[in-house]
Amino acid sequence: MKKAKGTLSLQWFTTFISTTLVLVLLGMVFLSVFLARRLSDSVKEDLTVTVLLSEEAKESELTTLKARLSTERFVSRIDYISKEQALKEQIKAMGSDPSDFLGANPFTASFEIHMKAAYSNSDSLNWISAYLKEQPMTDDVIYQKELVDAINNNLHHLSYVFLFLAGLLTLVSVALINNTVRLSLYASRFVIRTMKLVGATRGFIRRPFMSRSFYMGLTAALVANGLLFGGIQMITRYDPSTTVYFDDMMLLCIGILVIVISLTLTLVCTYISTNKYLRKKASEVY
Repeated sequence: MKKAKGTLSLQWFTTFISTTLVLVLLGMVFLSVFLARRLSDSVKEDLTVTVLLSEEAKESELTTLKARLSTERFVSRIDYISKEQALKEQIKAMGSDPSDFLGANPFTASFEIHMKAAYSNSDSLNWISAYLKEQPMTDDVIYQKELVDAINNNLHHLSYVFLFLAGLLTLVSVALINNTVRLSLYASRFVIRTMKLVGATRGFIRRPFMSRSFYMGLTAALVANGLLFGGIQMITRYDPSTTVYFDDMMLLCIGILVIVISLTLTLVCTYISTNKYLRKKASEVY
């Protein structure tokens, strides 16, 4: 009897370890999905629209215009580039001063508008460009249409590939948890058969297995979350610049997803597998 209990305990411990490792994998899939979205938005927000400003514009007028444009729904950030700053950047990039042979600073002041990710596409930029050209003290609006289209197309294709891989890994994780729970219950098939023979109801037989699966699933999810968040903590300590890609809300969503999926899968798989052995005849159990 003690040997049988020891075997069952070892089987459930093995199930716990296997489930925890699979949940870590599943958590990494969810984390990758969130990070891919965050990185995609970061790339899109690096795209800028340059507004060339009129030579006659006064400083106070430019300040007012910048403040007004900053409130627009498509604006993430606006940087003011003065004529002098534009010249310095050009000298640094080219290694020569164009004003030496032109006799004057050829550059004009401008606004570098960083777009919000949702508006970094050709359709949105077309009407945004037209809107900005209508603003006072605006000479021209420039953005790299070919670059915008190329980045959006590449991100679009990569998102499909990534979603396919994430879906595949999720299915593998679900199958592994299902098989792990089924194997653990296979070791208890004789216990289920014995309880059935002494007249125990299906609900009574099923209850201890469901209870054990609940606590195992919950504990496995908490341990998996601890490993995931511990790994993230190590990454952010090693490279503090990565903290911008993680936030409390994202980590909370991932933690809740791991717990919900763990409990759902372990309980559903336990219920189905227990019913399977409850329906079997004595000859089918052995």
